[in-house]
Amino acid sequence: MTDAYLPRRAGRSLFVPLRGLDYHLTVWGDASMATPDRPPLLLCHGYMDVGASFQFMVDALAALEGDTRWVMALDWRGYGHTRVPPTDHYWFPDYLADLDALLDGRVAGLDARQRPIDLLGHSMGGNVVMHYAGVRPTRVRRLVNLEGFGMPRTEPDEAPRRLAKWLDELAEAAPLRSYDSAEAVAARLRQTNPRLLEDKAAWLARRWAQPDATGRWHILGDPAHKRINPLLYRVEEVLAAWRRISAPVLWVDGDLTDLSLWWGQRYSLAEFDQRIAVVPQLRRERLSPCGHMLHHEQPEALAARLLDFLGR
Repeated sequence: MTDAYLPRRAGRSLFVPLRGLDYHLTVWGDASMATPDRPPLLLCHGYMDVGASFQFMVDALAALEGDTRWVMALDWRGYGHTRVPPTDHYWFPDYLADLDALLDGRVAGLDARQRPIDLLGHSMGGNVVMHYAGVRPTRVRRLVNLEGFGMPRTEPDEAPRRLAKWLDELAEAAPLRSYDSAEAVAARLRQTNPRLLEDKAAWLARRWAQPDATGRWHILGDPAHKRINPLLYRVEEVLAAWRRISAPVLWVDGDLTDLSLWWGQRYSLAEFDQRIAVVPQLRRERLSPCGHMLHHEQPEALAARLLDFLGR
């Protein structure tokens, strides 16, 4: 099978040493393109995704403004090509620490201590960047959150049961399904998201998964990510970080996203609206028709909103 989708602006792979790992970045452009008014744009993917899946949005940006912006997308630890030693769990604070190490000027040419960057996160990545921008507010010039809703409120009396479940899951295998071909991976992507076009699914399948020595295709995500997080989601602590965000924030969601499919009645859009209202400088946009994977379904519309927010 050959890729049907041809990127307008091809990215290149870069591995950088970060907290004992060889962290993988997909890079478009270079440091010579950065200016104070157009700093680097760093993209942070969501759960069971990879940095390369921002390609369609990067191409849409290039179609609107040319190949003139320095853009990077990371693969979080245990995703894509950022491999980790064998582990049975992951911690949310490690994502913050990885991001902080990337932005401290020692690797990849990024130094957000001296020159704040533009930061974008999708889903899980959106939660990471929102928290980070509250912890390190001076390092972010503009912040974009693509459907990083957060999670349902938890209560202290849930802690013992949650820890017990985590312990039980540590004792069990957490396999991920494998596939017999790249075409099967593409079909799986379109089954999850029917609005993903066939050519984009075919291209993404070969970045989202890779074959083993026997020819079976495996998703580039550590199965340990499937295990429950033993830590409670403390809404008050999250909102304390959000209140400290000094950068203007662009929130983008899709009109077809339905939180009840993930959380049932435990977490509603109305509750999220109350939470996001604490962000000091907030702008909201909605794409239609569009679901959770905005950068796959509506990359052109998303790029137009981004450029209006970030500046050309």
